Amino acid sequence: MTGLFITFEGGDGAGKSTQAELLGAWLEGRGHEVVRTREPGGTRLGAQLRELLLHGGEEIGAVDPRAEALLYAADRAQHVAKVVRPALERNAVVVQDRYIDSSLAYQGAGRVLELDDVRRISDWAVEGLWPDLTVLLDLDPGTAAARRRSRGGTADRLEAEAAEFHTAVRDGFLALAHADPERYLVLDAARPVDELHTAILARVAPSIRL
Repeated sequence: MTGLFITFEGGDGAGKSTQAELLGAWLEGRGHEVVRTREPGGTRLGAQLRELLLHGGEEIGAVDPRAEALLYAADRAQHVAKVVRPALERNAVVVQDRYIDSSLAYQGAGRVLELDDVRRISDWAVEGLWPDLTVLLDLDPGTAAARRRSRGGTADRLEAEAAEFHTAVRDGFLALAHADPERYLVLDAARPVDELHTAILARVAPSIRL
């Protein structure tokens, strides 16, 4: 594969979608094919799994953490097979909201499953495909919660978790970044949008043909 695979990670409300859209537009403006996608929900099967995982209510009841991890892995397997890998094989740039690191942070650190188990399931699901770059937008959970409230709407299953859960998820992301500094770019998501975009471009530009 000769394309470029970039993922955005962080807690809900950190600004991942905004920065992913800005990066995608910048890349397209320089003639690159960009595939903007997300997990869960990047395929038709994934859209159904997303609805269950994030918005399933009394009709599905409480979801066991292991079942949750397996459903995310199933979404990821379909997504990589049908969207991500074909895009990379035709030399496109994939810019994606969330990937394996989200499972490690949310189901591993947040749900307190064994990280090695979560990593092994996801790595098998994607046949060893990892991003070239992961941008972690790090934000204090309290600030992130205030951002989510300001945009209105009903919180999904993960957004509605207690503050302790979101703190554990943040700590999980930071631990992953510390363990893999070459793949990660960690940015303070409280910085202005344009400053974050500039910092991301500084990391991405050397990796592509301008």
